[in-house]
Amino acid sequence: MKSKLYWYSLGVLFCLFCPRVVAAQTKDNQELQKMYEDDQNARKSPNIDWEVLNKQDSIRQKRVNEFIKEGKIKTGKDYYHSAMIFQHGTDTLASSMAVKQMRRAIEIDSTVNKWLLAAAIDRDLMRRDKPQIYGTQYIRKGENAKWERYTIDTTQVSDKERTYYGVETLTEQKIKEYELNSLPISEVYLKTNSLDEVIKVIKINYEKGTNGTYNVSENAINAFGYSLMNENKNDEALKIFKLNTELYPKGYNTFDSYGECLLKLKQIPEAVKAYKKSLELNPNNKQAKKVIEKYR
Repeated sequence: MKSKLYWYSLGVLFCLFCPRVVAAQTKDNQELQKMYEDDQNARKSPNIDWEVLNKQDSIRQKRVNEFIKEGKIKTGKDYYHSAMIFQHGTDTLASSMAVKQMRRAIEIDSTVNKWLLAAAIDRDLMRRDKPQIYGTQYIRKGENAKWERYTIDTTQVSDKERTYYGVETLTEQKIKEYELNSLPISEVYLKTNSLDEVIKVIKINYEKGTNGTYNVSENAINAFGYSLMNENKNDEALKIFKLNTELYPKGYNTFDSYGECLLKLKQIPEAVKAYKKSLELNPNNKQAKKVIEKYR
């Protein structure tokens, strides 16, 4: 029996004399915007009924095709939204349309999220039983199997191009594969209700690297810290954020989050110091600039 695959797993004179018509033509398609939002929200549910979702996806794709025939997809966002809807199709017709729509989206608006083009190209190749080239697609060969990066031809695209399209480098992809298969550190906290035990587990798994059992990446630790803050466990959150700055001293966001927690605890001088370090690591951190200016 064949295993199921799960993936994780985009005219001047006319303007002068007809300004209202042009404005109408360049306005984002609101119905398509709503369809895109529905598409995204449907995938945030913890218990997805894929049979139902696939039917909803088919309906959305059919409507997008109607928009295309009626000439109602015009702006960069329209093309991006339509590409994302096609991205969630189940055949090569849909995947090729996702690529086509995303190419057009970037031509019209260079500010749209370019990652979707790389993902669309990879998924289209995967649907055609060819190796992906960017490395955006991860699969499981069965419900209980581990996530693994789908076969990739690493010679076609450089890491520089991957970065341009917002895709992880080849090294980062190996780390991502580990993170997809590792356990959240919140599970340790739920089982033990001990922050000391959580900190111990984080340190042990950090030393193990990709051989660890728990996800102790910078983002994972940061997210756990915020989950504690959301429960008003600010003193515990502070310990987690501080640990994150020690494990990832070059991460500007670790110091930003640490500073935010210090502010919440009214530890102003320490917070300003943390934000200054964050700003040093990332001169474009507007939040850090704002806090430093406020308490200057």
